[in-house]
Amino acid sequence: MDFSYDDTTRGHRDRLLAFMDEHVLPAEAVHAEQAAQRSDPWSTPPIIKDLQAEARTRGLWNLFLPGTEHGAGLTNLQYAPLAEITGRSPGIAPLALNCAAPDTGNMEILALFGTEEQRKQWLEPLLEARIRSAFCMTEPDVASSDASNIELRIDSDGDDYVLNGRKWWSSGALNPECEVFIVMGVTDPGAEPYRRQSMVLVPKGTPGVDVRRGLNVFGYTDGTHGGHAEVVFTDVRVPKANILLGEGEGFRIAQERLGPGRIHHCMRSIGVAERALELMCARAADRVAFGKPLADQGVVREWIAEARVRIEQARLLVLKTAWLMDTVGNKGARVEISAIKAEVPRMTGWVLDRAIQTHGGAGVSQDLPLAKLWAATRTLRLADGPDEVHLRSIARRELKPYLERD
Repeated sequence: MDFSYDDTTRGHRDRLLAFMDEHVLPAEAVHAEQAAQRSDPWSTPPIIKDLQAEARTRGLWNLFLPGTEHGAGLTNLQYAPLAEITGRSPGIAPLALNCAAPDTGNMEILALFGTEEQRKQWLEPLLEARIRSAFCMTEPDVASSDASNIELRIDSDGDDYVLNGRKWWSSGALNPECEVFIVMGVTDPGAEPYRRQSMVLVPKGTPGVDVRRGLNVFGYTDGTHGGHAEVVFTDVRVPKANILLGEGEGFRIAQERLGPGRIHHCMRSIGVAERALELMCARAADRVAFGKPLADQGVVREWIAEARVRIEQARLLVLKTAWLMDTVGNKGARVEISAIKAEVPRMTGWVLDRAIQTHGGAGVSQDLPLAKLWAATRTLRLADGPDEVHLRSIARRELKPYLERD
């Protein structure tokens, strides 16, 4: 494994660092002001469109997509340090580069499994950031970490499918620019557990689609990415041409989508942790308590040292996972994907917690990004599979040779 930057990565990294310093970080205050003044809490502040235009001129666009047909042609290993940089301003930078969830995962699905017509209708405008999208998988009435529990029905009726059911935590659904949902539901309840599900494309304005409410995240609207919605589908009718890949392929598509999504979250989380550590160090150096700077307090020094060690450990595991995904594929890297998904948000949460503690009352206020970053990071321990599911998967792999002994 060689984690040194190649020329392509260095070129993108240099341009991205300049873009962050010159445009993204100075825009944070403007973004916050526009977000506070908007009449629709789920809309995208106008500054994002300005940043997107600048990012495109700098060749910093759709970096997450590996194929050159639709994306920048970067490998996971090349993209990792770039995603980490965007994590330093996670509410702005990913959107500015058109590398923000849930659109990233939805674009990957359409690029991999969409028909020519589906790609033309939905992928092309998503690639250009002309529209937004939502992903509807999680349900309120079942343990959705086990996809075999999903209950929303997708029933055949002539040339159409008819959808009935309820979803929530449907990210992106509240954004006024959202035009299409990717919905996972049951087409054959009598099939094998992981062949029951299918995915279909549902235009947002289809009759019977009711976006009922937005769900707060620790009190935050999380409106930057279009919020998280509860959506009810009542006799929603779409053409059978809207199915992705075919009936019974929903679980396979979900696995293909969630693997890259998980590592992207972890890459960005490394950047969140780095920014939290920088803020902690600056505070420790400047703040005086009991006659000396906080940096002279042994407990604070220990937090800073341990934060550096934990960040470096997590980064190496993320890079190894990216390398494996590039060399042996997502399936071959599934244990490592589970490992980073369980560990990196916990590490980042730990660093944020110590940064908040170092800042005292300021750390939990709106004057610093730490509280909001903590809320988003804590949520990652549930999104794309809770910690316990990933740890269960790792333990099963470790125990397998012992349990199979005669």
